[in-house]
Amino acid sequence: MLDYVDLEADLSSEERLIRDTAREFVEDNVRPDVGEHFIEGTFPTDLIPEMGELGFYAPNLEGYGLPNVSETAYGLLMQELEACDSGLRSMASVQGALVMYPIHAFGSDEQKERWLPELGSGDAVGCFGLTEPEHGSNPSGMETYAEKDGDEYVLNGSKTWITNSPIADVAVVWARDRSAEDDPVRGFLVETDRDGVTTNKIDEKLSLRASITGEIGLQDVRVSEADVLPGVSGMKGPLSCLTQARYGIAWGAVGAARDCFETARGYATDREQFDQPIGGFQIQQEKLAEMATQITTSQLLAHRLADLKERGDLRPQHVSMAKRNNVRMARDQSRTAREMLGGNGITTDYSPMRHMLNMETVYTYEGTHDIHTLILGEDLTGIPAYD
Repeated sequence: MLDYVDLEADLSSEERLIRDTAREFVEDNVRPDVGEHFIEGTFPTDLIPEMGELGFYAPNLEGYGLPNVSETAYGLLMQELEACDSGLRSMASVQGALVMYPIHAFGSDEQKERWLPELGSGDAVGCFGLTEPEHGSNPSGMETYAEKDGDEYVLNGSKTWITNSPIADVAVVWARDRSAEDDPVRGFLVETDRDGVTTNKIDEKLSLRASITGEIGLQDVRVSEADVLPGVSGMKGPLSCLTQARYGIAWGAVGAARDCFETARGYATDREQFDQPIGGFQIQQEKLAEMATQITTSQLLAHRLADLKERGDLRPQHVSMAKRNNVRMARDQSRTAREMLGGNGITTDYSPMRHMLNMETVYTYEGTHDIHTLILGEDLTGIPAYD
């Protein structure tokens, strides 16, 4: 596997074990059928508990049976999952970074004990309800609201483009609390079998097809005060979750790009035209050299993020730069790899075009490329461009 500057020579034995376990799991259980799942628009839900048994959900958190591995180990896990398919990484990323993380960081002891072991094992599935039909890049404009009624809250609103929602047991729903001054955003743990909750699946996607995506409809849904995340109020809650998820995406995109490179390099050394492998032609070697350089640069950025995160110096803007750069890089390299495969590259027998289509979604979700550009622009100039 491409590791041109030998970054993985510095991995600990635990980090190597996690990388190799994830790689073996993918090769044995997912890769053989992932093309078919992409065509059919399905996710291998039977593997969710097995992923839990292997510790793929929020392994960088501590307590409640979670292994508390290094941030590099977590990144390597996301990298190996997305090397197979973005849908696989998305499932684990949502479960861990967007559902388990806010419960772990902001939940009550009772909420943690109720949900973290089940979510960690894969016996329960979670989803994250932030994006709304009219509010994507500006989540602070959300219209979903909660109103206090005795010792309960009544939720109304709708969320869309929600990974896992049709199969989720619990949703972390972010809503405005109209019972409090200034309508602060609060997090609510909403079990999806409650009256008034709908989780319709979104079909006919042309990207991220091996991922289950849906909506969350909330019509007079009642939850108790015990279902409110007590440890956070305001946009800090959902935005801190997104920082965790974007960190995993920055690593995962490298995995997708690396898989495209390895597929293209293998094809270039096997495929013969004009009495020699196409990898012997200068233009194909130029493509491989540029792919390797761009992937290596992104690997270096991901590893640096892990170091900063481990010592508590990681800022959201650092993650914005890495998400922005690495996903753009993966989108570009998947296109180059597809070109090198010629006509064969448009089939599901090879991964680059599937990665290329998936990257259109990853380029957009968890903060669009343009929004991350503006986040960096504000950090560099001190002038917000989106007010």
